[in-house]
Amino acid sequence: MPLPAGQLAEIEAAHARPPRAYHNFGHVQALLRHHRDVAAGPGWHQPREVALAMLYHDAIYEAGRADNETRSAALAREAIARWLPDAGVDVERVAALIELTARHGRLRAEELDADAALFLDSDMAILGAPPAVFDAYDRGIAEEYRGKVPGFLFRLNRRRFLKGVLAQPRIFFSDFFHERYDAQARENLRRVTE
Repeated sequence: MPLPAGQLAEIEAAHARPPRAYHNFGHVQALLRHHRDVAAGPGWHQPREVALAMLYHDAIYEAGRADNETRSAALAREAIARWLPDAGVDVERVAALIELTARHGRLRAEELDADAALFLDSDMAILGAPPAVFDAYDRGIAEEYRGKVPGFLFRLNRRRFLKGVLAQPRIFFSDFFHERYDAQARENLRRVTE
């Protein structure tokens, strides 16, 4: 769905504040590539809503804050109402998808519909990226937390998080992402947690 130029400019600007090493507009573009892959594969039930959730899910991101997703969902609601008032977008669905990203590690596949599972998997697909891309992501996350959380605490919590992901029977909710990224994700996670 093409967006008004002003809306797209606002989204790009939001992803540059504060300056981010990973959760920037490049991350959004990666998700939009996954959106196209899913559209060509299993498909989306609500493709516009998922694409908008991808565009806004990290629009507000400050490392260490617990309300990023809630604030991003609120921004999405306001922006969609302002820029796309007559487009027939299910704004509450967009907001709900964004808010799901706050609970990603605590969700079970049976709690999710197909679009939600594919959306969350798109966000986590970086875990199954080629090693050099994964390593750049890992460095980017560390950089975003630098100065916000003591280094030893960040390393402890990051390792605990990654080991927890690795211990899951399935890293990805959907078969689509599981088949494409699980093996490489496990290799990446073993390499950085051992």
